[in-house]
Amino acid sequence: MNRRVVITGLGVCAPNGVGLEEFADSLQHGKSGIRFQARLRELNFGCQIAGEPLIRDNLVHHYFTPLQLRGLNASGVVYGVIAGSDAWKDAGLKPRDLDKPDWESGIVFGTGILGVDKFRESIHLVDDHKVRRLGSTTVLQTMASGISAYLGGILGCGNQVTTNSSACTTGTEAVLMAYDRIASGKAERMLAGSCSDSGPYVWGGFDAMRILPRQYNDTPTQGSRPLSASAAGFVPGSGAGALVLESLESAKARGARIYAEVLGGAVNSGGQRAGGSMTAPNNEAVQRCIVQAIAQAGIQKQDVDVINGHLTATAKDPIEIRNWSLALEREGSEFPYVNAFKSLFGHCLAAAGSIECVGALLQFQNQCLFGNSNCDDLHPEVSSSVDPARIPVKTIPYSPKIIAKASFGFGDVNACVIFRAFND
Repeated sequence: MNRRVVITGLGVCAPNGVGLEEFADSLQHGKSGIRFQARLRELNFGCQIAGEPLIRDNLVHHYFTPLQLRGLNASGVVYGVIAGSDAWKDAGLKPRDLDKPDWESGIVFGTGILGVDKFRESIHLVDDHKVRRLGSTTVLQTMASGISAYLGGILGCGNQVTTNSSACTTGTEAVLMAYDRIASGKAERMLAGSCSDSGPYVWGGFDAMRILPRQYNDTPTQGSRPLSASAAGFVPGSGAGALVLESLESAKARGARIYAEVLGGAVNSGGQRAGGSMTAPNNEAVQRCIVQAIAQAGIQKQDVDVINGHLTATAKDPIEIRNWSLALEREGSEFPYVNAFKSLFGHCLAAAGSIECVGALLQFQNQCLFGNSNCDDLHPEVSSSVDPARIPVKTIPYSPKIIAKASFGFGDVNACVIFRAFND
């Protein structure tokens, strides 16, 4: 069985917008969610800017019960529940009644590290011989699968409810895991997404590696510069993105609005061989992942008209573009349009793929190609192989047909998903 799978719901909790409307407006008009973080200066970080969702007062009360909120101190859980619940509602779905779960609906919601602040709080309590003060929600907030457990209970999903973790590839991989389950007939609907915690205990290791920019502390919105000659490292971020995937039959039966169709995709690893490492991709593996995704989707290389890349604003950006060029056998004016959203919200780590999938899909609905901020000075190695007109700085009117979205993560792991404008 290989059933058609469509996207019927989207949700997002991102540094540049909490909710689809605010998020889409940011992408449309290039409004950055990267801000100066006073706490990072106090802690003597080199990079003192980051992207962190701004949660309005009392917003969490719309998503959590008073009992769930008691002692809640895990930002990734909050972001994930907001994005996931919003996506479910956007799809026209409701939480299942308490008497019976929804056996046909499941969840794949990933994370990299969850509940760091709660861990820190717990360590201090344990070391101070106050273990009884940990509270009943400590385990839920600190286990990786806490986010899928929270969402599973809120929505009442009775199919597979699980958490994946593949560094920066997590969100895109979750979409493909959900796609596979529906396409194979094991579920009718799946909530897919990912989240990442905020704060210095998450971002500190990257600052120590000196791979974050240090010269934009006074001009934070200029700090994240994918594809730019002046890119100086990725700006850390956090948040969550969520998508409802559904069989076409189910979506049609309930008259759901359809954002796009998922044609398929691929995941692989470079094995940390042939130039690949814990922090660098094996170029052949990246190219194979793209080629395999296209083949699995049943399309041709020339069919891809938009790429939403991983593109983190490091020295690896030109290499990524070169890998796309080799995989698609296209360059110059024949190269697809490209955009990189990290210029507006930073690199959201495990949440990056899902947040960027939401942004990529909104282009179908808005009939546009969102612009690439902070790359007026396009890297010469990029412009030598791609016509600069294919990397617009501002949003342009456009009707995407097929969007390839890829994520490449620490550990030399890759994922590429293919979205198509829906046509019955």
